[in-house]
Amino acid sequence: MFAIKSTAFKDGETIPKKFTCDGQDYSPELSWENVPAGTKSFALICEDPDAPGGTFIHWVIYDIPANMTKLAENVKKVGLIDNKIKQGINDFGRIGYGGPCPPRGHKPHRYIFKLYALDVETLGLNSGATADQVEAKAKGHILGEARLTGLYGR
Repeated sequence: MFAIKSTAFKDGETIPKKFTCDGQDYSPELSWENVPAGTKSFALICEDPDAPGGTFIHWVIYDIPANMTKLAENVKKVGLIDNKIKQGINDFGRIGYGGPCPPRGHKPHRYIFKLYALDVETLGLNSGATADQVEAKAKGHILGEARLTGLYGR
């Protein structure tokens, strides 16, 4: 079964402070396995469905080559990585990862890392795309989806 995991936290567990706005705001290391046959690239979106104003996007990264099976901790917050991997705009209005930062006093929010296995090498988008744009371009090209959920409260 197509699966995504992290060395930083297990599915359903608390995301360590290092990966949040209260820490260094690093992206966690992520890896995946049992990739669907025919996969040519991956796209990843991290979202908080518990945000007060509706789903809040924390990370958009796409055109990840099919031969990659992990993203290292603390991915650079730049639009283009190694001339191929692209990052989009999060709902903080910035490129790259923006860690969990829920309002103080809220119960812990869920942060869902959704990894899509795609049958195309590129979505044909420039860096700086939104999650909605990535999901619209991915529609009809998704071979599989893996999810990892972390929790964080303040």
